[in-house]
Amino acid sequence: MTLVKVAEISEIPSEQMKAVKLAEKEVLIANVNGVYYAIGNICTHQGVDLSKGTLEGITVTCPKHKSKFDVTTGKVISGPKIPLMHPKIKDEPTYVVKVEGKDILLEAQQSV
Repeated sequence: MTLVKVAEISEIPSEQMKAVKLAEKEVLIANVNGVYYAIGNICTHQGVDLSKGTLEGITVTCPKHKSKFDVTTGKVISGPKIPLMHPKIKDEPTYVVKVEGKDILLEAQQSV
């Protein structure tokens, strides 16, 4: 398992999130009550940056069409809010997060 430093804990306060790069992938790190989770940062509906959305508890909401994802599992909670349309969207990939001292590390390969 290869771990890569992507941020420091001071950069992501509790109940906040941040987009980071892991090789060519965009990853969203969320701090939920002092526990860090990492999922894909690009909404699987239309490719929007999830870090520009909102985090409430374990739920990140996409800023464009309000799709919701569980940051602990990457699973879709609800799809986009578009009148008369109900497109299927995919879950976000998840990544292994490890905190060592002040550093946030991600496993170089996604876990899902």
